[in-house]
Amino acid sequence: MNVTYFIKRRKALKMSQCKLCDGICTQATLSKFESNTHVPSLTILTQLCARLGISVEELYESEESTVSQLSMQLDDIEKRLMMEDYCRAFEELNAINPEQIQSVVAQMQFYYLRGLMTALTNGHVIDVSYDLSMIFNVLDAKQKTIFTYLGFLGMAEMYARNHQPKRAQSYFDKVHDYLNQLPAEQHSEQYYLRVLMMVYYTAEFEMTQKRYEKSQRLIEAGVQLCSEQHVTFYLPDLKFLATQCAIERHCPTDEVQSLMSETMAFAKINQNQVVEVKLAALKRQVEKGKLREA
Repeated sequence: MNVTYFIKRRKALKMSQCKLCDGICTQATLSKFESNTHVPSLTILTQLCARLGISVEELYESEESTVSQLSMQLDDIEKRLMMEDYCRAFEELNAINPEQIQSVVAQMQFYYLRGLMTALTNGHVIDVSYDLSMIFNVLDAKQKTIFTYLGFLGMAEMYARNHQPKRAQSYFDKVHDYLNQLPAEQHSEQYYLRVLMMVYYTAEFEMTQKRYEKSQRLIEAGVQLCSEQHVTFYLPDLKFLATQCAIERHCPTDEVQSLMSETMAFAKINQNQVVEVKLAALKRQVEKGKLREA
């Protein structure tokens, strides 16, 4: 029940608690309802709502609308995370009070988003650990949802960015195990985008550890998943990673240039300006390297 809607309606009418409950119930009864500690009887609630010019049903309808709006808000923030638009993502996320989120799924999405983004932006270890432990220890203690593995990804990135590769590896291994056992049944596009995000960051870590073959296998698996599920969003990132991997492995120039062309093409199709900027910087590095060799 959306008590906030009830309170906003009362305040909009500039009606005090005392005036609203007069002749219907005690002020203590109304106060307990508005503080979310006790719902009065249906008879009393109906009379209170009638005095405000609303129905009891509207309280439930408004709650559904609020839940739906929050879900869309979190999905929008998640897209910004995947686009590496961290500034806007944090701005929108900070406007949400996690204590007011009633849905367990929405709570897990909130804590994974805040924890992973904090890790990716080199935030405080304590903040990352707190947010992600809310998933591991409270919301998904039995590790039944994808949010646990997205949380593992956040922990892995936190350790990787704090130069603790062994600890990072232990969490990336958990993510990799999940990727090796993806459910056979079809899922939503959002699910596969989350999977591809795990693929990307795991492959990136393996490449930084100079395990190029393992990184390449993950990249190829990601590209195949994009093709099978008709999800192109992560193709620019994966192709960019493949380009980096090819350069590190000293692959032939023709192969590197071909990968660069593919990366740029997919970046333009998906309007991924972040990858375009990264690719331009990588090209400059390659050119500088050639000049030094010459």
